[in-house]
Amino acid sequence: MLTIVLVVIHIISATAMLVFVLLHAGRGGGLSDLFGGGSMGGAMAGSTVVEKNLDRLTVIAAIVFTFTSIVLGITLK
Repeated sequence: MLTIVLVVIHIISATAMLVFVLLHAGRGGGLSDLFGGGSMGGAMAGSTVVEKNLDRLTVIAAIVFTFTSIVLGITLK
C-alpha cells in the first residue's frame, strides 16, 4: 500500500516538475513574456513575483521527486 502511494506521489511530482521547468525562461522568454514583462526595460526587467514563485515550486517538486526516488529505491530493493 505504501509503495502505491509513493509511486503516485512520484508520478505527480515528476509531471509537476516537467511543467514547471518548461514554464521557465529559456533565453529571455518564459513566463514573464506571457504577461508582457519581457518588453519592459530598466528596473522593471528583473525577476517578477510569478517567476520567483515558479522557482520555489520547481525546487519543491524536485525535492519531493528526489525523496520519493530514494524511498522507492530503498523499499523496492
